[in-house]
Amino acid sequence: MPRPNWQLLPDPEPQERSYSIISVDDHLTEPADIFVKRFPAKLRDRAPQVITTPDGSEAWVYRDRLYRDNGMSVVAGRPQSEWSLDPLNFDEMRRAAWDVHARVRDMDVDGIWASLCFPSGAWGFTGRVLSMNNDTEVGLAAVRAWNSWMLEEWHGAYPERFIPMQLPWFKDPVLAGEEVRRNAELGFTSVSFLESPHLLKLPPITDHKHWEPFFKACEETETVLSLHCGASGFVLQGSPGGGLNVQTSLFPAGAFCAAIDWVWAGIPARYPDLKIALSEGGIGWVPMAINRLDYVLEHSGAGTDSWPYDVTPSEALRRNFYFCMLDDPGTLDQRHMIGVDHIMFETDFPHADSTWPNSQQLLRKRFADIPQHEAMAMAGGNAARIFRHPLPQGDAWPAIPAH
Repeated sequence: MPRPNWQLLPDPEPQERSYSIISVDDHLTEPADIFVKRFPAKLRDRAPQVITTPDGSEAWVYRDRLYRDNGMSVVAGRPQSEWSLDPLNFDEMRRAAWDVHARVRDMDVDGIWASLCFPSGAWGFTGRVLSMNNDTEVGLAAVRAWNSWMLEEWHGAYPERFIPMQLPWFKDPVLAGEEVRRNAELGFTSVSFLESPHLLKLPPITDHKHWEPFFKACEETETVLSLHCGASGFVLQGSPGGGLNVQTSLFPAGAFCAAIDWVWAGIPARYPDLKIALSEGGIGWVPMAINRLDYVLEHSGAGTDSWPYDVTPSEALRRNFYFCMLDDPGTLDQRHMIGVDHIMFETDFPHADSTWPNSQQLLRKRFADIPQHEAMAMAGGNAARIFRHPLPQGDAWPAIPAH
């Protein structure tokens, strides 16, 4: 059966630049050769690789199974009438999905100074498919290959334009901590992690002794924990037959669940310098979470020994967590309650809800009545600080490309 004749729209006009935007949640599609060429020779035949299936579609083969990303994850530059869940081949995507040079050109068009990129949905947003391998040697080789590619080829091609984020090793927190320390020395400033490890039959985050080597390594190396909603494979669902719109609308509720879970588990209280960035969760739920944490502590938790720390749950939330805004116009007037210095921005390129190619225009509209120094902080300054990433200086910002 022939493949559909997918169409790409003409390149958009470059945006006027008002802010140095750092997007803390974007995605990429891994190029077909990144694993095979980075695997140890003795394991190369077990590395993930791309094949063309009999129906003409491309898929990754790993552990004798096929893995694909759904088509809604790579819709940038395609007319909405052609959006579907059907996976796309490389040549059916906008090239910026998998080509770093094209990605930077599309970032320039949108006025995005720097980007933190999560893996494709084929591997899960933490690379859980790569890591949760019964063959430890192969799984670890796959995670290390992805990390090596990210540092050397994606980030390495444009060091000022990409925040280097690593994938973790889940099965052994001691080894995972060692990897975080080694990678920090190489230049990584973030690690993607599961919001709910127990959903993958790993010890829960309440098992402090188990996860301590990993969390301590992140805290001591200033490696930001980037928690992407749905990374554990859990997304809140509505009634059967409710459709994708229900699931997508509920996505921020996953961030609420994760934050509440982590706060009451005592993770931020036990690791006061640990920085946790919640991606694709928005900020609309944060004021409610602050109020609810205070109320529960005063009522349900009053007179018990259930909270032994010297910082309240809501204080821990506001101190350790950083919240990532896609578009939350109704909550910006609560920014001081949340903490202006804890709000960041994301474009979610190339997903269906991405703000590309109108991110600058969107922020000019949303920040119109906000003091300039606060707007600059939320657009990129806060991300630059916690990820220790440079903002453009002088002529470092490239010229707007000709259309």
